[in-house]
Amino acid sequence: MEKAKHEYLDLSPAFNPNSVAIIGASEKPGKVGHVIMQNYVDIGFSGKIYPVNINAEGKIMGYQSYKRVSGIKKPIDLAVIAIPADGVPATLEECGKCGVKSAVIVSGGFAEIGRTDLQDKLVKTAQKYKMPVVGPNCLGIMDPLSRTDTLFLPTFKIDKPKIGGVSFVSQSGSVGSSTLDLISGEGFGLARFISYGNAAVVDEVDILHFLAHDERTKVVLFYLEGVKRGKEFIEVAKEISRIKPVVILKGGTTSGGVSAAHSHTASLAGSAAAYEAVFRQTGIVIANELEDLLYYGKIFATQPLVTGNRIAVITNGGGHGVLASDALYQNGLVFPKLSKKSETTLRKTMPALVNIAMPLDIGGEADAQRFGAALQTVTEDSNVDAIMMIALFQTPGADEKLADMVIQYSKNGKKPLVVVSTGGKYTKSHTDIMEESGVPVYESPTQAARALSALINYSKYRNTGV
Repeated sequence: MEKAKHEYLDLSPAFNPNSVAIIGASEKPGKVGHVIMQNYVDIGFSGKIYPVNINAEGKIMGYQSYKRVSGIKKPIDLAVIAIPADGVPATLEECGKCGVKSAVIVSGGFAEIGRTDLQDKLVKTAQKYKMPVVGPNCLGIMDPLSRTDTLFLPTFKIDKPKIGGVSFVSQSGSVGSSTLDLISGEGFGLARFISYGNAAVVDEVDILHFLAHDERTKVVLFYLEGVKRGKEFIEVAKEISRIKPVVILKGGTTSGGVSAAHSHTASLAGSAAAYEAVFRQTGIVIANELEDLLYYGKIFATQPLVTGNRIAVITNGGGHGVLASDALYQNGLVFPKLSKKSETTLRKTMPALVNIAMPLDIGGEADAQRFGAALQTVTEDSNVDAIMMIALFQTPGADEKLADMVIQYSKNGKKPLVVVSTGGKYTKSHTDIMEESGVPVYESPTQAARALSALINYSKYRNTGV
């Protein structure tokens, strides 16, 4: 059932609730309702928690339990529904009658398995009460700031990201949970997480519109299997891309993938070529692999927009400089022609063995001071648009002083900087510190070049509209 044109559902009650009813809450470990209850307790939710279970007596996990939502008799901002599918329509109707402001249905067993009758009932009820409903067949939502967490994933099995400015949306729960786990190790924080499953009521158009106007969201990462409202999607995509970057990984780009997407979330996957054309037209950044969401997410979250595609490469490893050269040109990027002033300065500050050319190989014994001198010089060169710094911590001069220097630069640097560091435990101990401080670090020049290309292409769209 298609919603009316330009009708957007407000997700604010779900993300900023003062009270939550967990329908299907349970004392039994392993039950979905138990995990959700435990999450709200563990995360320290400061609002009211109302466990609801038709078979419950007394308390659940120390909270007064209720047999029905209607028995609560207090305002409810969010209902999380985790009961068998056949009972969901009547439960949602009861929520509507009780004035519940929003709902997340994590239960599966609807259109994704052919039960369109059940799903249609949900849609009619939601429309009747003008209630934003996320799901069904989803993980739901998470907000580390308001401490809302409807995910039925045990806290000890997934690393939860810190608070930040990146919102991550996934039509798939499995892609959402695994990528969410990875995000926590990438150095950038989370604003909102939304897993919306079958998109029966709240769909990708509603979500993009909400995030477009969400001050906490600076970047949007999106795993998408299909779109139901094509024209409205294009309009809202254009709107949000003018404000903040949106990176989309499209699932279902092959005939097999289209079939899998339909059975997964009852999604209209559609033509891959058509989606790509729409994404390019509306300024959406296209991710080709799951890892791209992470690579692009951290550069957009930490670096300023850029005016051109001239990339200066500073390296303490010659072979990595060669790999960087290939990666840049394969991604439509070029080396700058350094100014005479830069060449003169570098000649004075670098050892005689250093060839003053791009890529700038400053030697395997380069330390923080030498890296800093090179970095300062290329930053001040008007022919340089962005910088890739390859710091191999296996070399004698690369240590914690180099990591500290990069961190200090990132706080005051006027041009985008990405760092490439390849290695094991010693390297990771330094790259983790840099990423925690807002420096995007990549394991290979190829990863870094792809991220720079995405930043440059989006910057061009923001500046010119094409």
